[in-house]
Order: sequence, then C-alpha cells, then structure tokens
Amino acid sequence: MPAAIRNVLLDRDGTVIEERHYLCDPEGVALVPGGGKALARLARAGMRLFAVTNQSGIGRGYYDPAQYEAVRNRLDALLAQYGVRLTETAHCPHAPAEGCACRKPATGMFTALAARHGLLAAETAVIGDAASDIAFGLALGSPLTILVTTGHGARHARELGLPQLPNDAASLALSARRPGWPHVLARDLPAAVDHLLAYAGPGSAP
Repeated sequence: MPAAIRNVLLDRDGTVIEERHYLCDPEGVALVPGGGKALARLARAGMRLFAVTNQSGIGRGYYDPAQYEAVRNRLDALLAQYGVRLTETAHCPHAPAEGCACRKPATGMFTALAARHGLLAAETAVIGDAASDIAFGLALGSPLTILVTTGHGARHARELGLPQLPNDAASLALSARRPGWPHVLARDLPAAVDHLLAYAGPGSAP
C-alpha cells in the first residue's frame, strides 16, 4: 500500500494559475479552469497545500519583491473564494546563474518547508508543468509526481519523450519509465487532483 498523501507541493505558474511570462501584475492572475474547485477537493480531504515557485524574474531585475508579493496576495484572495488556503508559498528569487540551493530542481524549498511544517517526502505529492518540477519531486523522494500539460507542460512532455496522453490522466508504468519521467501525466490540475485522490484511496474527498 502506498503511504498516505498528506501534503501537496504545487508549482504556481502554468499549474495553478494561467501562464504569464514573468508575471508581475496582480491583475494578470487567473486560476486555470477548474483549479479552484480542484484544490478545494484536496483541502476537504485534509491535505496541506503548498506552492513552490521559481521566480527568477526577481533575480533578473524584471520585477521586485513587492510586485511578487502583490501577485501572491492576489492568488491567495482568488483561492479564498473556494475556501482554499495555502499553508505556505515558498519561492526562489534567484536567477539561474546564481547557483542557489532553492531553485527547482534543487530541493532547498522542500527542505525549508519540511523544517517548518514537519513534511515527510513519503507523504508528499508534487504537481507541476515543467520537467524541473518533476525532477524536484523525484529528488526529494516524492512517491507521486504529476506533470500537467497546461502552461509549459505539453512542451516538456514532448521533450521528455512521454507517451501521448490517452485520456485525462495516465500512470506511467514503472517498467517503462525513463529517468526524469513523472509518475503520472495529467491534462490539467483538475485531472491531476482526480488521480491524486484515487491514489490516496476511498474517503479522501467528497
């Protein structure tokens, strides 16, 4: 039996909200279709939700921390309309060239969240739209990593050589998985949540 999933680490841009190139205007924040209701299902199932997001636009000088916070606050407000509260949002503000320990796929953001909230990798799922999100989840030891095809996900699925998605979500058999592949490929966040709740077992959500 798989370990119970108690925590979900969510990429932000392209996964929870629609992809906007270097988003820095709160007016541009929009949940992916069905995203609010999907996360509400996870919240009702008792799972703790965390956002983990690379924000290299800060390190590159495209926007400042105050603009990032304005976007974060707008997302929190949109999720609150569905009764959803992120336990915490962790972000990496560094440009890639800085070589930090927190930019995904490095696991520094998980390490920090684990210290503050008692997270265990075996109880933590990771959902994102990029190969770096999946590499991050695999590196921390997550038992369930899900790549969604929204945002940059369709392109990354092709680059990883993933099989074509036959329906809303598909598990990738252990025997066929290649290095860097997710456990599951899903059309979008609602499909990922459907799969996660099925993985978690009966009674996980109404």
